[in-house]
Amino acid sequence: MKKSEIRFSIALDDQKVPEAISWSATDAGPDIHFAKAINIALWDRQHAGTMKIDLWTKDMPVDEMKRFVVDNIGSMAENVVNATNDRQMAEMMRDLCKQLSSYLDEQEKTTNSN
Repeated sequence: MKKSEIRFSIALDDQKVPEAISWSATDAGPDIHFAKAINIALWDRQHAGTMKIDLWTKDMPVDEMKRFVVDNIGSMAENVVNATNDRQMAEMMRDLCKQLSSYLDEQEKTTNSN
């Protein structure tokens, strides 16, 4: 059986706020990669529930964080189709992404016009 490892390293400031997030994976080559945010969700077998880790660095702009959340919802929509073949649920999630993207586009226009 093939094994793969993903490792995350989080550099924290004195108040334990992430300053840097890096990751590496055995299937991604020897390089260390950097990120401004991570969102990890695990299904806990024992408790039959979701466990989550959400971290973002100090330099993650609010507008990018909002786009990151929308992208995550879109990725989950694809996961729903692939894992369960529930196309209706996925389409509802995609519709939400469209609505949120439009909302963020309007926010950007307002911010840029001021």
